[in-house]
Amino acid sequence: MAIGYRVRVTQVLLVSNRLPVRVVSSTECAARIEPSTGGLATGLRATHERLGRVWIGWPGDLSRADEGVRREIEHELSERRLGPVHLAPDLVKRFYESFSNGVLWPLFHYLPYALPFDVADFDAYEEANERFAEVVARWWQEGDTVWVHDYQLLLLPQKIRDRCPGARIGFFLHIPFPSSEVFRTLPHREALLRGVLGADLIGFHTTAYLRHFASTALHLLGGRTDIDRVSYEGREIRLGVFPMGVDAQEIGATAADLAVESEVSDIRGDGSVRILLGIDRLDYTKGIPRRLLAFERMLERHPEHRESVRFVQVAVPSREDVSAYQAYRSQADELIGRIHGAFATPRWVPVHWLYRALSHEAVVALYRAADVMLVTPIRDGMNLVAKEFVAARTDGDGVLVLSEFAGAAAELAEAVHINPFDVEATAEAYHRALTMEPTERRRRMQALRRRVLSYDVHRWTADFLSTLASVEASREIETRPSPPEKIAGVIRRIEDSDRVLLILDYDGTLVPLRRTPELAAPDHEILDLLHRLAATPGFEVHVLSGRSREVMEDWLGELPVGLHAEHGLWSRLAGGSWCSDLPNTASWYDRVLAMLEGFSARTQGSLVEKKSASLAWHWRAADAEFGAIQAKDLQLHLNSLLSNLPVEVLVGDRVIEVRPHGVHKGRVIDSLRSDAAGALFVALGDDRTDEDTFAALPEGAIAIHVGASPSRAGVRLADVPAARRLLRDLAGSTGRERDPKRRPGRRPG
Repeated sequence: MAIGYRVRVTQVLLVSNRLPVRVVSSTECAARIEPSTGGLATGLRATHERLGRVWIGWPGDLSRADEGVRREIEHELSERRLGPVHLAPDLVKRFYESFSNGVLWPLFHYLPYALPFDVADFDAYEEANERFAEVVARWWQEGDTVWVHDYQLLLLPQKIRDRCPGARIGFFLHIPFPSSEVFRTLPHREALLRGVLGADLIGFHTTAYLRHFASTALHLLGGRTDIDRVSYEGREIRLGVFPMGVDAQEIGATAADLAVESEVSDIRGDGSVRILLGIDRLDYTKGIPRRLLAFERMLERHPEHRESVRFVQVAVPSREDVSAYQAYRSQADELIGRIHGAFATPRWVPVHWLYRALSHEAVVALYRAADVMLVTPIRDGMNLVAKEFVAARTDGDGVLVLSEFAGAAAELAEAVHINPFDVEATAEAYHRALTMEPTERRRRMQALRRRVLSYDVHRWTADFLSTLASVEASREIETRPSPPEKIAGVIRRIEDSDRVLLILDYDGTLVPLRRTPELAAPDHEILDLLHRLAATPGFEVHVLSGRSREVMEDWLGELPVGLHAEHGLWSRLAGGSWCSDLPNTASWYDRVLAMLEGFSARTQGSLVEKKSASLAWHWRAADAEFGAIQAKDLQLHLNSLLSNLPVEVLVGDRVIEVRPHGVHKGRVIDSLRSDAAGALFVALGDDRTDEDTFAALPEGAIAIHVGASPSRAGVRLADVPAARRLLRDLAGSTGRERDPKRRPGRRPG
């Protein structure tokens, strides 16, 4: 008996590509509403009835209906708490058929050969997601939870967050998430990842899918990943495994209905012919041709099953206008014809092919009548048919043959698992299922039912939403770029100052982060920009970096700016010479160098950067996943090696640096402040080391963070191009005339 679950959340907006109903418009003056037959709509219907304030999705094509019919349909949908997203037929074709099902569906199911040569219509996919976001924003109220579903709406979480910054957003993927090697073949891959990372919680059916997603976020976006979360652009996104269940109580009640029991008796007849059953959408991921081949092979290898077994295959029509699906049906028809030609007799037809959708009661009757259920996809997110079959077997009998490539295989261990690509072994699995002893059949089914009934669709809903409720709402407002009017105010304030000390970080602020340090050499634009800034009356420019003094001198030494290397360990004012008070590194430098070089040798693509009093291990060019593992291992080794020594381990963006205690960028600010009374300090930086700069700034200074990571800075810019635009505005501003007699500032010790 199903348990009643309570979820302590506010009202829930469900969002999926399609509503649980569809509008069928036959003429301008006639339209009707019918239940949808899709698995997602069926699975979420009970969730909507229990929790949903509204379900948002595409209702079907209403383009032929006149205004009066449209109003009637809109009213009826509203009465059912359904929010329609109206899409033009051409947009549906391009968004749903072309990109969603022609590109994303095959790729997520590991079928890249099914991709078109020219991947098109991403613009339609983006436009449709925009339309969904507009409707969600109209329905959303403060405190509502938004739960977005499936691959057609990967861009939607971030689009909702852009419109409703305070929303708590969950996303659930109902199909597999492929390995990063497969996903990275997809055009627009970064945009799709960024879209789904707009959610607070992302759910998957299995641990493997979660692991693939985390690996992909690490490889393609550089997001920091852990077992159950991704840190990206200043936000922490939770990941979770939530294997979807079915409404087991309702299916069991249907199975006990007298009309269904009568149908079961009619199907089974006298019981002399055993029944193999398959029920699928006609989709190339479901493995129907391989299932037929295995059935053919079983009849060849085990002739005793001829005339004593029939294979009933229900194939629900799907995407009939898509050529790949038409070819798939033709392939199945040819195989059935071959099997009939080889084995059919006047008294017996081996395969009963039903190419149509059946009612829920008819499907449950087939579940109850079957001796063996065949669920053998070549790749599937979960496959709820397997769980529906188990829920329907209130008699405690029947055998489930299940592909190891279905998500349900991770849960349903008592099924007979098969590799659908191994036709011989699959044929033997059919034979084994048909000849299994009754006691073993019942023992397996008892264990399967215990699992399916205890983790049903209501438990799935409760687990996901309670986890989402426990996740702190995203603080996107605190990490996204400052509005243009705030930036304009900063520029005006700088223009109105007689003397400005401009302190600029280098990597990630003036130039983009590169795979190796050597690739980050300054381009002509930034050299010219720094020269113009330094020549601006009243401006004093300093570049403060973790780079070595040799690199700083080589790249920027000709400029009339102050240079500060190794986080301020070395300094050189404009026109001056380098000076420093080098700490004693004899107690640790050589040992750390040996350790870093050892890790570099074992981590292809990593390198060691040697500085006068510090060392850095860079792994930006290494494999992202292996590099992250190695970085964690290196941290543990360094913490053990350097305990009780006057050094610190600084973890940056794909770099680990070991430096003496007390050497940080804030020292430079302290030295400049003593000779800059009344000057306006303006500092730009992008990472953890620049937080020391911001912390040391005098009261009234302007701290500007570049990027989306957390920062104490009061002003935020999106990226390096935005930082350069700000500096160009400052270099090109006239302002009021500045005092040309700038004091050069005391040389830091």
